[in-house]
Amino acid sequence: MEVNLKTMDTPPLKHHAVASLKPDALFTWAGEEIIWHDGNPTNITEEQIATKLAELVTEWETLDYARKRKIEYPSIFELVVALYDTDDKAAIEAKRAEVKTKYPK
Repeated sequence: MEVNLKTMDTPPLKHHAVASLKPDALFTWAGEEIIWHDGNPTNITEEQIATKLAELVTEWETLDYARKRKIEYPSIFELVVALYDTDDKAAIEAKRAEVKTKYPK
């Protein structure tokens, strides 16, 4: 499972850290318990999981601007219409510039 922090609405959880450390691991997430279905072949420790989770949360927090921009950016429909109308394209470019200024990196 690939962890895409730009599209996550909520902060990452422990199972995201496990998936990030070992993308092909077979496990079930039951509350706070990890049930390994492949015998935890890489011997991922709780300390490694906690460290990775802290990294993911920090990265997720730094990507807040991207999530806010996504909400306010023009829709796909607006972009398609702008392909055929110069006035619409200028309005789209102005809207994107405004959103980028409002939520800088």
